[in-house]
Amino acid sequence: QVQLVESGGGLVQPGGSLRLSCAASGLTFGSYTMGWFRQAPGKEREFVAVIEPTGVRTFYKIIVKGRFTISRENAKNLVYLQMNSLKPEDTAVYYCAAKRTNVNETFLYIREWDYEYWGRGTPVTVSS
Repeated sequence: QVQLVESGGGLVQPGGSLRLSCAASGLTFGSYTMGWFRQAPGKEREFVAVIEPTGVRTFYKIIVKGRFTISRENAKNLVYLQMNSLKPEDTAVYYCAAKRTNVNETFLYIREWDYEYWGRGTPVTVSS
């Protein structure tokens, strides 16, 4: 049984920082691309960041690049999203997702429908 469980969300003031974690189980973690997505109230779910299986390559949505950092610890089956300089516009439910990836693959996936497994999300609220 595959499970992805997000944690670390909560209430933070504008300009503050938050670190989200996603714990994976039931899959060979080192064979999966991991992504972070978010969904604000009344809006569609959108891509935030992605990291390939080895952790060498990453890609970010342009509006968060420079503020957010995605990373992973394969030995612990964990992926992180470090969020700095948070803005009210970052308020959303944040989801982690996993996509099985071939060893010779060069793509970084940013489409929601590419991913096989999803967590239930952790809410982030940025407000004063």
